[in-house]
Amino acid sequence: MQIPFVKMEGCGNDYIYLNGFEPVVADFLSSLSEEELSRWIAGVSDRHFGIGGDGVILALPCEGFDGRMRMFNADGSEGKMCGNGIRCVAKLIYDAGIAKKEILRLMTAAGERLIKVSAENGKLVRAEVDMGAPIWETKKIPMTLDLPCFCSATFQIGEKEYVGTAVSMGNPHLVIFGDDPDLLDLPAIGPDFEANPLFPESVNTEFVQFLSPTHIKMRVWERGSGETLACGTGASAVAAAAVRNGLSPKGEKITLSLTGGDLWITVTDDTVLMEGPATTVFTGLIETDI
Repeated sequence: MQIPFVKMEGCGNDYIYLNGFEPVVADFLSSLSEEELSRWIAGVSDRHFGIGGDGVILALPCEGFDGRMRMFNADGSEGKMCGNGIRCVAKLIYDAGIAKKEILRLMTAAGERLIKVSAENGKLVRAEVDMGAPIWETKKIPMTLDLPCFCSATFQIGEKEYVGTAVSMGNPHLVIFGDDPDLLDLPAIGPDFEANPLFPESVNTEFVQFLSPTHIKMRVWERGSGETLACGTGASAVAAAAVRNGLSPKGEKITLSLTGGDLWITVTDDTVLMEGPATTVFTGLIETDI
């Protein structure tokens, strides 16, 4: 069986996209159990033996919406939200003519998201995503602590103490402000943060440096995928944490410089807006006998 796919990226955060609006893809997905789907995703995400990517994202029909996104990490585990991924889902839907709208309504496991399209020559090249309001309550992130919030709080990983701020942007995040993140041995320390017992569902961790109140440099370790070149929910979490801690201004565009490129985040009283590119890398067919 040959399954069509699209390889797309947003600031180097690359996923394999399946268009569930196509009958052959819909039939393939409906033939798999959740366990089989998870195993298949882990296989095709492998950068040596598969297509390669930070995971797999499904663009699916959804009654009352322009589409629905399901996102999976490279290990086959499912996440609730992906900021770079949802821009690419919007591009897939927009470019294919499934919904040619200035604002797309997409459903995710974290709820509805609105995507404002910027197009050139009939193709989406950039989009602004309403990421929703940050969640600070520890039980809702979730954390094992029962506190109003975990902001600029001290915790320990191994023998070292860190200061971090926890927030959910659909996925749990732990933001750590410090020095140049390029100096960190992230592959060595990342797994310990991912397995932090304070986070029962694991956690994405952002290591950030302030270049100015409106320009922040960051690296990210994502649960289930390891270090990625960019993370849209992570960039949103960093900006929200910076504003919450009085380090960045509310209502102004903040540049987040990630390893794979820049995203632009605006934190308002009601929501977090994330703007960035979406790019198609290549299309293809993958053979499967699952």
